[in-house]
Amino acid sequence: MERDAEATKRRLIAAGRTEFAAHGLNGARVDRIAIAAQSNKAQIYHYFGNKAGLFDAVWNELVEQIVVGVPLDADDLPGFAAGLSDLYAEYPDMPRIITWQRLERGDALNELGVAEVRIRTAAIAGAQARGLVSTRFEPQVLFPLLVHLAMLWAAANPEVLAVVDLADRTQRREMVRRIAATLVE
Repeated sequence: MERDAEATKRRLIAAGRTEFAAHGLNGARVDRIAIAAQSNKAQIYHYFGNKAGLFDAVWNELVEQIVVGVPLDADDLPGFAAGLSDLYAEYPDMPRIITWQRLERGDALNELGVAEVRIRTAAIAGAQARGLVSTRFEPQVLFPLLVHLAMLWAAANPEVLAVVDLADRTQRREMVRRIAATLVE
């Protein structure tokens, strides 16, 4: 019985992730999520309390996926930015959900996310103290610059992308790496 409950939760989170990426929290519909998860609306409310609770579960999973999938090596910050850019390219729903979270749930902090930002900015400060990273930017500024640089292609509007004409994922990754290198040198 427990396995079925876990499988149902996993399906609801996966369906919620797709729905929230497309429509945000406010535009998402529990009917569509339940159908996509081969479940019912009652299960959403049972496991997550409400639609916002499901969004939070999706957000928590996404934050964990980023933290685990792209560890920060303070000695290779351009590699970190490029790796994060790769993750966003591999999972295009991520930048969309990040944007929706910022717009609709910006005041809801994820504890793991906050802890990781502290750890990662401290690692950058350590690399700066060792002379490996420029002190031009404070760690609390440099880290978000790298994070947002990694989302450059996902956040750019179509007109910019048409003019820049870097459709190749490898070229985009390398551009992120090169720009990040200028920030840390």
